[in-house]
Amino acid sequence: MAEVSPSRQSAVTTSAPAAALLDSAGKVIGWSEAAESLLGYGASEIVNHPADAVLTPGAGLPRPGNGDWSGVSHIRHRAGHDLRLGIRMCKMAGVAGQENWLMTLFDPGEGALSGVNRSLLDGLLSHSPIGMAVMDTDLRYVWVNEALLQISGAADRLGRTISAVFPAEEAAAGEAKMSRVLETGVPLIDFEYCGPILSDPTGEHMYSASFFRLEDQLGEATGLCYLVIDVTERWRNRQRGLMLSRARECGKELDPVRTAQELAEICVPDFADLATIDLLEAVIQGSEVPSASARESVFMQHAGHKIADEVRAGSLPEIGEPAMYGPSSRVARCLTGRAGILESTLEATLSAWAEGAPGRVKMIDNCASHSSIMVPLGDGGTVFGIATFMRAKSSKPFTQDDLVFAEEFAANGSSSLAAAYRFTQERRISLALQRSLMPGRLSGDEAVEIAWRYFPASQKVGVGGDWVDAIPLSGARVALVVGDVVGHGVNAAAAMGRLRAAVHTLAAMDLPPDELLAHLDDFVMRLCEEQPGFKECTEGDSNLSGTFGASCLYAIYDPVARICSVARAGHPAPVIKQPDGTTFVPDVPAGSPLGIGSIPFESAEIPCPDGSVLAFFTDGLVEGRDDDIDEGVSRLRSVLGRAGASLDALCDEAVEVLLSRPLRDDAALLLARTASFSCADVATWEVPSDPAFVSEARALATRKLSQWGLSDLEFTTELIVSELVTNAIRYGSTPIQLRLIRHNVLTCEVIDGSSTSPRLRHARITDEGGRGLFLVAQASQRWGYRYMSSGKSIWVEQDLP
Repeated sequence: MAEVSPSRQSAVTTSAPAAALLDSAGKVIGWSEAAESLLGYGASEIVNHPADAVLTPGAGLPRPGNGDWSGVSHIRHRAGHDLRLGIRMCKMAGVAGQENWLMTLFDPGEGALSGVNRSLLDGLLSHSPIGMAVMDTDLRYVWVNEALLQISGAADRLGRTISAVFPAEEAAAGEAKMSRVLETGVPLIDFEYCGPILSDPTGEHMYSASFFRLEDQLGEATGLCYLVIDVTERWRNRQRGLMLSRARECGKELDPVRTAQELAEICVPDFADLATIDLLEAVIQGSEVPSASARESVFMQHAGHKIADEVRAGSLPEIGEPAMYGPSSRVARCLTGRAGILESTLEATLSAWAEGAPGRVKMIDNCASHSSIMVPLGDGGTVFGIATFMRAKSSKPFTQDDLVFAEEFAANGSSSLAAAYRFTQERRISLALQRSLMPGRLSGDEAVEIAWRYFPASQKVGVGGDWVDAIPLSGARVALVVGDVVGHGVNAAAAMGRLRAAVHTLAAMDLPPDELLAHLDDFVMRLCEEQPGFKECTEGDSNLSGTFGASCLYAIYDPVARICSVARAGHPAPVIKQPDGTTFVPDVPAGSPLGIGSIPFESAEIPCPDGSVLAFFTDGLVEGRDDDIDEGVSRLRSVLGRAGASLDALCDEAVEVLLSRPLRDDAALLLARTASFSCADVATWEVPSDPAFVSEARALATRKLSQWGLSDLEFTTELIVSELVTNAIRYGSTPIQLRLIRHNVLTCEVIDGSSTSPRLRHARITDEGGRGLFLVAQASQRWGYRYMSSGKSIWVEQDLP
């Protein structure tokens, strides 16, 4: 069938269709004038003749089944040539109940418009601003209006399929959806696709197409109609609204540099072909941001960039690369003026960058950029940095409307930067506070060798309140402490400082681990009671910012007895490596977290031969995102099982194995390798309850000091031994022991079975006694007493000469 041009379409009218009436055997029993005009046969030449013998010799007419039928076939003209015509067969009731068939012949190109007033379409819709087209059941174009031709061109599309008019990739999606509409009859509304326009062949436009099926009076599909609307502006507004929303919601990690990178990625390629973000150094470091001044230079760092895939670039700047812009530079003027700058030439942008970051110019040597926008990033009165957007020559230059959008985007992105900056600032303050409250170094004296590590949580989580400690005690013992407060940030660091100070104070009282934790628990409870809303506090809505619910483990290692006493308040039990390399987790009663006050704390005594390694840690070390705490402890035990490794090496390996991921919580690790004193450094004597033994005790102590080469301390030591042994015999109870320990100091201990507390007092001139402890205190550097499971110990320390 010959194609009809658009000008010929409008001349087509709705004349009566060519029709013939057939009986049940296929014989022609009726013939219309339109059929005679179309095929050339007169009524006398075809009536009472088989239709297929005349119209389709050798092929035969399609035989309908029980229902109506339509299709396309070749019909013989009287002149001898074939015409490609559409055929529709409709069943009709004949005389005496016979079945007759009404055969209608039509141009298949007009089948989709059968029954439609073509002149009405031409008159009303040809000049409509909405692009329209009608297609037949084979998805060939039957009719198009001028608006559609203006949108996508291809004026010779009539009689052709969409795949024959447009590239296969573009046509495939449309044809699939059209076929679906023809098959199901369900319209498809607002199908969006991207394409060019004749007036802007290089630009990107978005269209909305709607498809619906055309049907005859019997409900049979006769074709398809589709409408096309240019929705570029709606699409662009939606895209830009989405960009603004993403700018407000980015920065979940609360890292200024990462947030800057996310902002750059949002803009490319939907708004720009290249985007760079530079931030003030103070914003990245979390320090105080100086106010923007037209008289001062601006110090910035490169924080993020994004380049479209099709744009070539030179050497990209490194994250953190510094840049300094003078007070008269475009960047400085943009920041101080708090307004964006639109540059219509590449040279202007290069000149602006060359003023403060000459190396940045190389990045866009090959970008072929032609226009740029520079906008400040800031929140309220605080300036964070600057964003620069560029477009390559393949894109449209920026306009004033683009500048307005860029400023709006910067305002939305600045809210995310503000949150990241505030968090970074708080993190910097928290770290500084925590470092000031954490021990500068830990020493176990001669009792233990110590190594420790502390790692704050990831930037997103914030600084927590984990801490470790080693506190020298009397009798050459050492206290080993690890704790974990609740929460993160400045409050957590302050809570850690409170608890660490309280532990040091209680440790100075030489309390056993379980008693110390009981006093610490009371301390936290008192803090809780001082806060408003105490009941809410105990129910979980804590106003104590970390102390309520904190965990703590307190251990005392005695190098003379080679025993470690451990108690814990809701804290993980330690891991112990024995000298033979085996590891185990001791059975230490868990206890409740601090502030709960419901379960008494209990201590466990663990034998620790020389060379044992005690590992104390917080749950952040062993409890990962995917691992439970038991698996983490198992991995720590495997690390500790290494033979011959130093404590520092074990710490580093444990960190490498257990912390190879962003931390959700702080992590602290304290390793202590035990040691004991040789018999030559410890002397112990049993003291009978006889005052006459006092002189013997002095003599024993003097001889031992002489053996140790400490003759310079003989006089003071005789005084100390005399007073302490006398008091134990006079006021104490048996058994009584005298012990001298030589380590970094000289310790003199007298142990007796009573629980009476010694009291230092100032005797009056007329008093005959009461000056003993006063003299002891004057002759020593430090003295004190501690209670034991049975009785007490009074100890005195003197510095070695």
